[in-house]
Amino acid sequence: MTALQKVKAILTEMSAEEKAILSGMMLGNLNEYFPGTASNPGFYYTIHSKSVVHDCLAKAYSDILFEECPQEFDFVSDIDYLGHVGEKAFGIQIKPVTAKSNFGNYSASERMKASFRDFEAQFGGKVFIIFSLDGEIANKEVLKAIDEEIDRLRG
Repeated sequence: MTALQKVKAILTEMSAEEKAILSGMMLGNLNEYFPGTASNPGFYYTIHSKSVVHDCLAKAYSDILFEECPQEFDFVSDIDYLGHVGEKAFGIQIKPVTAKSNFGNYSASERMKASFRDFEAQFGGKVFIIFSLDGEIANKEVLKAIDEEIDRLRG
C-alpha cells in the first residue's frame, strides 16, 4: 500500500471532529503540531501539487500513470510530473496562482522553454503548465490541450 493509499484509508476512518482538527492544521495551525512547517512555503506548494495530480489529473486520466519527475533529470526544476502514455510521456509543471496574479498572461522564461524542448526531445510529449489554486486546477482549459496531447502520443 502506498503512502497516499494509507492516508486515504486513515481519512475514511476519521470522525468529523478529527477531520476538522486536521483541516485546521492544514489551514494554518500546522506549526502548532509540526514546528517549522508553517514557515516553509514549499510544504504547502508540495501538498497542493500532489493534490492537483492525485485528486484531479489522476482521476480525469485514470489510464495514465503519473510520477514525480526523477531528480536525476536535467530539467527537474522545470518539470514536476511525468504523465506516461505508452513509451512516451508528457510533462506537468505546477505553479501556484500566486506565482503570477494574472496567470492568463504568464510566460515561461527562455530557460524553461529550452528545458521543455529538451523534455519533448527525450520523451516525445509537450510540457503543460498547470496553475494550482488551493489544490485545484485554476486554468481548466489546459485539460483540453492535455487530451489532445494524449491522443497525439497514442496515435
